[in-house]
Amino acid sequence: METTNVKAFGTDSTTAPLKEMNIQRRVALPKDIEIEIMYCGVCHSDLHTARNDWGFTTYPVVPGHEIVGKVTKVGSDVSKLKVGDFAAVGCLVDSCRTCSSCKQDLEQYCLNGWVGTYGGQDKHLGGFTHGGYSEKIVVDEDFVLKVPANLDLAAVAPLLCAGITTWSPLRHWNVGKGSKVAVVGLGGLGHMAIKLAKGLGAEVTLFSRTPDKEKDAKDLGADTVIISTDEAQMASVAGKFDVIIDTVPYVHDVNPYVGTLAVSGTLVIVGYLGGLEPILNTVPLIMGRKSVAASLIGGIAETQEMLDFCGKHNIVSEIEIIKMQEINEAYERMLKSDVKYRFVIDMASLKS
Repeated sequence: METTNVKAFGTDSTTAPLKEMNIQRRVALPKDIEIEIMYCGVCHSDLHTARNDWGFTTYPVVPGHEIVGKVTKVGSDVSKLKVGDFAAVGCLVDSCRTCSSCKQDLEQYCLNGWVGTYGGQDKHLGGFTHGGYSEKIVVDEDFVLKVPANLDLAAVAPLLCAGITTWSPLRHWNVGKGSKVAVVGLGGLGHMAIKLAKGLGAEVTLFSRTPDKEKDAKDLGADTVIISTDEAQMASVAGKFDVIIDTVPYVHDVNPYVGTLAVSGTLVIVGYLGGLEPILNTVPLIMGRKSVAASLIGGIAETQEMLDFCGKHNIVSEIEIIKMQEINEAYERMLKSDVKYRFVIDMASLKS
């Protein structure tokens, strides 16, 4: 298959910093869209993958799955977009398309294995896919998204992961006007959960360990902030919430939050992969028909729905723009939660 040489940033090992490297992209096939990448968000998953925190990274790896850019080439059978349009690519670039999940527009739960934007099985070139820390990307049109014209392109990028990761459970659990929603954690995911839940008409509360995030949370749209380490404040919201979106990316005790769920309420984990510690107490679950669930990104149709909703309501991420060459410093700052609330790479810096 014909390919082109593309400049990218990636790493060859768990301990090596990200550096400039060259990768191969396929020349656009009849159903493909080639996108010049203008902005790429920096997700915590990028860092986990680069450092093999989850144990399944294959090297070399080029992270990045919050991609916004301009269409530079379309295949002969493409109808969705044209050259010059703005386009986006999220966490998925393919799936089997035939299983029951895919037929329900739930490609993120593809029973035969979805193809991630990076680290997935490349069906065309062999090996593994490379992500958005690069000059361009070539993706089948079925996995390319349209960007609302009124939104800031750089601030759209994190919607492709942080946005859809929180939008999908809000929609699945029917959040709307009058719903009482709480968010655990105010980071890249948490700030989007607040914005989207508020946009859907919910009453929104942030759970925070410290009071210093109260102003920021309310500026983002939260109605209330509850200090999770304050027993009296936690008691004041016992049995209140229909849905809790838990965005914390490390092991933590979810039991105190379960107590704040209403009867038939659901706590949805979207930030953490792994075993719960301390162990989950099932008594309050049984006594209140409460649930602890989890959710993974969203399908392509749902992601487009989210982008269209954000366009209608003028919702974007709060971002700090960095140069590609600053990515290693950005990773260290992410580990310290030193960003409000998402880094976005200006990919023009890769050309310099």
